[in-house]
Amino acid sequence: MRGLLVLALLLAAAACLAEGAGECGATPPDRMALRLAPCASAAQNPSAAPSGACCGAVRTIGKQSPQCLCAVMLSNTAKSTGINPEVAITIPKRCNLADCPIGYKCGTYTLP
Repeated sequence: MRGLLVLALLLAAAACLAEGAGECGATPPDRMALRLAPCASAAQNPSAAPSGACCGAVRTIGKQSPQCLCAVMLSNTAKSTGINPEVAITIPKRCNLADCPIGYKCGTYTLP
């Protein structure tokens, strides 16, 4: 419950700071990161199979742009909820997404 309160405060702060279009259009990456909630275990454990809901969320975000998906996976919201970017970046491949931009640089990480 305490984690949800912190997450809500982070989102409120992000919403106040958001201006114009970014990597994910008008929606800030920190807000978009909430859509990755079904990916929590898969983003922390590279051996965990991503759920269908997780793969659907990653597919939806990735359709906007690889930049959006990258920004979401590296967002402060994702990090504060325990998502490991090094593991999260492997989810598109583990979901067998056909349009996964293999080799795309995402910060210091590269999509496998």
